Amino acid sequence: MTENRALNLFLWILLGILLLWVAQPVWTPWLRGAPPAVEPRPVQVRGDLAADEQATISIFEQNSPSVVYITTVERVVSLWSRNVQEIPSGTGTGFVWDKFGHIVTNYHVVEGHKSAKVRLSDQRLFDASVVGASPEHDLAVLQLQETADTPPPVQVGSSSDLRVGQKVLAIGNPFGLDHTLTTGVISALRRSIDSDDGSMDGLIQTDAAINPGNSGGPLLDSAGRLIGVNVAIYSPSGASAGIGFAIPVDVVNRVIPRLVKDGRYTRPILGVSVDDSISETINEKLGTQGVLVLQVQPGSPAASAGIRPTGLTRNDDLLLGDIIQAIDGQPITSVNELNSVLDNYPRNSRVNVRLLRGGKQQLEVDVVLSLVR
Repeated sequence: MTENRALNLFLWILLGILLLWVAQPVWTPWLRGAPPAVEPRPVQVRGDLAADEQATISIFEQNSPSVVYITTVERVVSLWSRNVQEIPSGTGTGFVWDKFGHIVTNYHVVEGHKSAKVRLSDQRLFDASVVGASPEHDLAVLQLQETADTPPPVQVGSSSDLRVGQKVLAIGNPFGLDHTLTTGVISALRRSIDSDDGSMDGLIQTDAAINPGNSGGPLLDSAGRLIGVNVAIYSPSGASAGIGFAIPVDVVNRVIPRLVKDGRYTRPILGVSVDDSISETINEKLGTQGVLVLQVQPGSPAASAGIRPTGLTRNDDLLLGDIIQAIDGQPITSVNELNSVLDNYPRNSRVNVRLLRGGKQQLEVDVVLSLVR
C-alpha cells in the first residue's frame, strides 16, 4: 500500500515537471517582464554617395537607354494547323550607333539571319534588318525599320591609348535579363582568341563580368565613352569567370562605316601575319619601331614583293623576319595602324613599304595590294 502511494506521488511529481516544461514559453516572459512591442528598427541616414558611385550611376543612366536587346527568330510551320509561327532562336545585346537607326552587335548574334527583333529600354519592340556583317571581326549592323524617337548614339572613344588597370563598365542583357551593369578593369591588351571564322587579334581583356547574352554590348570607360564591343568570355562552364574580351573601338569605328555603306567589309591585304606583343618585344631589344612579319602567305602580295617572314635556321636559331615600318611614308607601329592604313587603298593599289631587314638594313619595296573580304 505504501509502495502504491509512493509510485502515485512520483507520477504526480513527474507530471508536474512535464507541465512546467510545456508551459515554459508562457510563464518565462512573465517572470522576466513583458517584452516591448515589436516595431521596425529606426533607419540610419546614409549620407551622400561616394564620388565614384555617383559617376558609375551617371554613366549607366546616360548609356543604358542606348543599349538594346536583340532576338533572332525562326519561322516554323505547325504540322497540325499549317500556320506559320515565329520562334526565338537566339539572343544578344546591341547599341545605337547613329541617329539613322543603325544598331551594332556581334555577327554571331545574328549569324544566319536577315532580320531580328530589337527591344529598347522603354520596352518598345522594333523590326530590324541585317544590313552588313563582318564575320572575321564578329561585327554586324542592324537597321531599325522605324527610327522615330530612338535613343541617342553611344559616344565613341579611343582604344589606342588604353592602359591596363583602367576602370571599365559593361552594359548588356545577360540570360535575357533587362539591362545589367558590371564593372571591372582592363586586365590585358592585344589578346588573341580563336573563333569559328579564324583568329581574332588585338582584343581587350577585362574582368568585368560578361555572361551569355552580353555579346554585342558596349564596353565603356570611366568617361562613359565606347572603347570596345563585348564579344566573348573564357570559361569552361560557359559562365563568366573573370576573363572577358572586347573588340577595340578603333577597329569597330573602322569596320562599321564600311558595313553601313557596302554591307560587307573588304580589306586590302599584304598577306602577312603580325602580332603586336611580339613586335613590342623585338622593338625593345633592337631599339626600333614597326611590326614584325611572322609569316608570309604563299602567293600573296608580300610574297611577290619578297618580304621575308620570321623563321628558324638549321640550328634552330631565330631568323628575324622583316619589320614593316611605314607604308607610303605613314609610320606603322601596330597591327591596327597597319590595317587602318591599308583600308584607305582600293584593290590593285601599288604602295611603297619601308622595311627593316635583319634588324639593321633598311629597304623599300613596292607591293600591289589584293583584296580579301
